[in-house]
Amino acid sequence: MLEVTARSAADILGIQPNSAALFYRKIREVIAYHLEQESHEIFDGVVELDESYFGGVRKGKRGRGAAGKVAVFGI
Repeated sequence: MLEVTARSAADILGIQPNSAALFYRKIREVIAYHLEQESHEIFDGVVELDESYFGGVRKGKRGRGAAGKVAVFGI
């Protein structure tokens, strides 16, 4: 993955940052549409999602904001 921001792409292509952001949004919409179409073939019935946070130190802030926590998502 290249991880090129819309602003960087705008500089490289010589276009306005807002135009690059618009193109990025449209590309994401197309990707999301196709992923949604494929998901209907993969998933049937109820799908459950859950998240949890692991690691970090016990002292200080607890929960999502604690330093060193790793988010884990399950489907």
